[in-house]
Amino acid sequence: MQFIDFNIDPRMQDNLRAMGFEHPTPIQSATVPQALTGRDILGSAETGTGKTAAFLLPLLQKLLDTPASRHPRALVLVPTRELALQVSEQATQLSKSLPLRVTTVYGGVGISPQTQALKRGVDVVIATPGRLLDHVGRGNIKFSDVQVFVLDEADRMLDIGFLPDIRRVVRLLPKERQTMLFSATLKPIVSLSREVTRDPVRVEVEKTVTPDAIEQVLFPVPEHLKFQLLIQLLKDETADSVLIFSRTKRRADRIVHKLKREKVSAAVIHGDRSQGQRVRALESFRAGKTRVLVATDIAARGIDVEGISHVINYDVPQQAEDYVHRIGRTGRAEAVGNAFTFVAPDDERMIHRIEYVLGHKLPRRQVDGIDYSVPVVRRPSPEEIRKYVEANRRKKEAAAAEAVATVTKKRRRRRPRRRSKSAAPAKSN
Repeated sequence: MQFIDFNIDPRMQDNLRAMGFEHPTPIQSATVPQALTGRDILGSAETGTGKTAAFLLPLLQKLLDTPASRHPRALVLVPTRELALQVSEQATQLSKSLPLRVTTVYGGVGISPQTQALKRGVDVVIATPGRLLDHVGRGNIKFSDVQVFVLDEADRMLDIGFLPDIRRVVRLLPKERQTMLFSATLKPIVSLSREVTRDPVRVEVEKTVTPDAIEQVLFPVPEHLKFQLLIQLLKDETADSVLIFSRTKRRADRIVHKLKREKVSAAVIHGDRSQGQRVRALESFRAGKTRVLVATDIAARGIDVEGISHVINYDVPQQAEDYVHRIGRTGRAEAVGNAFTFVAPDDERMIHRIEYVLGHKLPRRQVDGIDYSVPVVRRPSPEEIRKYVEANRRKKEAAAAEAVATVTKKRRRRRPRRRSKSAAPAKSN
């Protein structure tokens, strides 16, 4: 099948060719024809499989076939700012030379430019839930003309607690609409799909990531030797574009700080970084100016970068499905990728779950140049430090009090006795 087989506007065909798209991906071939008929879609596809174009092509075509309006006619809801920007970029490219206006609504930046764009009139809104509802509360947006609603990365939105916001948005939408839900896995969103779709076409594509495309290796390592192991692995010259996953934001910051001390170019993306910082970090990584990008799972959901040579799980993910999602960032477009996972002793139970999901055991390896027998240097906890300082203070106070008492006692001993008047000798006549 080719894009020309789709019943879409010739201008979009030209835009696809200009973007370098020659043949539809499996998710596009399965989704676009069904979506063009107006059917609701329940799709399972990972990032990097072409699902963004799979819902944008029929969405844009539907808007071309219906009368224009000042209010949005299509709404795409995504979990993160990065993903909002990526979807918006592709929507802008696909709609080039078309009479359609696209705007993006997300938090972390000023609200005024978004307000002005909405008030000027817009056809497609790509938004994160929190900022979208902020605009709803301010009266900046109305959903009365929405014809197409897309919920992208639905499983991740549920994971990070967006279900109440999703339901609030859905209640504001017209009941007569086309709805498309996409998720890496369908199981978590089946219940939600019953609430928001009507007789959807179920579309599932086989995972594009295979063991042949990605070398997966486990590195058993004590927690205190993880960074030393990381530095050893980064000595490999083929590790020229490395995405590292960390469990927490603070840990991600520490990894980047230590990498920079080792003269490794690194940047970080997580929820506490401003939108400008996150965009600059991602663009620098995408352009090859930054060798290492450290990210948490939530922030990394919108990272879609070609040419990632290595994915390193500095921390084992908390869900087995997240492992598959993480390693899928490398080994794209039939390229060979590497997925390395650091396994501390406490991680073994999750590794067993991951191997169960994969259906096979993963090889384990140790790296030369690391003394795995080096004992951990345990840092005292804040409470232990407080107790130590308090005990020292009391000792010093007791020692000082004892010294003062000793000096006072000595002074009393040295003081001469005073003679009483009664004991004075009598004068002779």
